Amino acid sequence: LFSSGTTGKPKCIVHGTGGILLNHAKELMLHGDIGPGDSLMYFTTCGWMMWNWQASGLLTGARLVTVDGSPGYPNLSYLWELAANEGVTHFGTSARFIAGCRKANLTPAQTHSLQKLRVVFSTGSPLLPEDYDWFYADGVPQALLGSIAGGTDICGCFVGCVPTLPVHRGEIQGKMLGADVTAFDDQGHEVQAGRGELVCREPLPSMPVAFWNDPDGSRYRDAYFVTYPGVWAHGDFIEFTETGGAIIYGRSDATLNPGGVRIGTAEIYRQVETVDAVKDSLVVGRQVDGDVEVVLLIVPAQGHELSEALVKELRTRIREGASPRHVPRHILAVPDIPYTRSGKKVELAVARLVNGSVRADNRDALANPQALDEIGECLRALGLRA
Repeated sequence: LFSSGTTGKPKCIVHGTGGILLNHAKELMLHGDIGPGDSLMYFTTCGWMMWNWQASGLLTGARLVTVDGSPGYPNLSYLWELAANEGVTHFGTSARFIAGCRKANLTPAQTHSLQKLRVVFSTGSPLLPEDYDWFYADGVPQALLGSIAGGTDICGCFVGCVPTLPVHRGEIQGKMLGADVTAFDDQGHEVQAGRGELVCREPLPSMPVAFWNDPDGSRYRDAYFVTYPGVWAHGDFIEFTETGGAIIYGRSDATLNPGGVRIGTAEIYRQVETVDAVKDSLVVGRQVDGDVEVVLLIVPAQGHELSEALVKELRTRIREGASPRHVPRHILAVPDIPYTRSGKKVELAVARLVNGSVRADNRDALANPQALDEIGECLRALGLRA
């Protein structure tokens, strides 16, 4: 499998069949509650690990429903209609899709017959608390909202849904069975309360066998075991809660450090992306005189523009919902936000633009590479890039 390319050139990861099948059996049958007589539909591209995860659904005896096309064509109701028509019991999608349904004010619970639907999986990026509210009010109230998180690196999950536990607003339900995951601070000590690096202290059966063209294993070790020797560092900024759940605050290599305080990008998205006038957003850090300025890029929703009133609303919401340190120094409108082909925001490439890097990013991994060029022009126009 190839990683998505959000943090540079995609890694070519070699997996072992036995380990993958064993791990997927655990995740699908025990965590996903999928079995004979069920019907699984996960919207995914063939280049995303969720395609492999979905194909492994055949292990359970369930029926698979695959989708060819766009989740937004002819409209956002298409996948819900398909799930209703096919009697789907387990539907998988992305957090971005669920947020899009919320912003479009869709009400599948009222417009579609989804009585058979028991579990809705979500991954790709953190789910906002407001997405949980929408799901249990207007989405599929009777179903389990199963937020799952892991990566192509293990072709599986470190944290995810647990059908025997309650769902807490804004939280992934818990750690996956057999996964010794926790949060470490910078010194490699377990974080007892608060946020840290997501690590796995014991092997999993689906950890990679090797990287392609890495005969001595040095690139493989550098990718996961340099930060904490002998301990897998996954690259996510995470908090484990008192309920046993987890909250992911974004990629750890994209965290912001204004005034030396570490901030996850998802903390700002949680405030910004509930504003009706904002269609999409991306936040990065700009290095200035030994400190970091927060730069927020937004795509205004149709019929809106980045007015002084909207700037004031965004700064107020971020200050009150997060903290004064989260408030962006710069807010600018851009035509589009760059995403990978698997639907993940490309924060690091934009951070390099903001900080004047001439490093060539892997544009082939992007679904919309022109967005980088457009952002570059916007930054130049405001004097934020040479």
